[in-house]
Amino acid sequence: MPKTSWTAHLTRARAAFRAFRWRRPFWAGLFVMIAGLPILYFPYANLTLGQLTIRMATTGGAGSLVIGILLIVLGLATWFQPHVRIFAGVAAIMLSLVSLVVSNFGGFLIGFFFGLVGGGMSIAWVPGQAAPAPAQDAGARPVPEPSPGTGSALASFGSGAPEPEKDTGKVNERAE
Repeated sequence: MPKTSWTAHLTRARAAFRAFRWRRPFWAGLFVMIAGLPILYFPYANLTLGQLTIRMATTGGAGSLVIGILLIVLGLATWFQPHVRIFAGVAAIMLSLVSLVVSNFGGFLIGFFFGLVGGGMSIAWVPGQAAPAPAQDAGARPVPEPSPGTGSALASFGSGAPEPEKDTGKVNERAE
């Protein structure tokens, strides 16, 4: 059995992770999960300055716990179930808005903004399309190949429209 180097394993793992990221709204899920952390943390945090302890506890501690955990679960659902990305994005935005009232202004606006951006990215992400078979015409323009799961809804904007034919003075004759 041939020994493979650790760089070969690292390269394969990196390529597998890249393929994982390209086929799902990776950054949207990450932002939504990051949004849950400050919302979850701040109501239970103790800040100690010398002998002075400052506690950020609010009456919405249980609400903060629920919102933070739900945001983390929605981020994971966005990663591992990309077909629920629109529901997860809308739910993340709604939970982020609710966290403004319930959880110390949405984790001091950190979790709120991450939740809004991640939810919006989740809604806007579209899976990549398979490239169409290239035309065999001599005058056909090559169609650029879209990258899989780029996350851009405008990735193919205008690329599928044919260009108008230039008048060369020749009459196109059809063989019937």
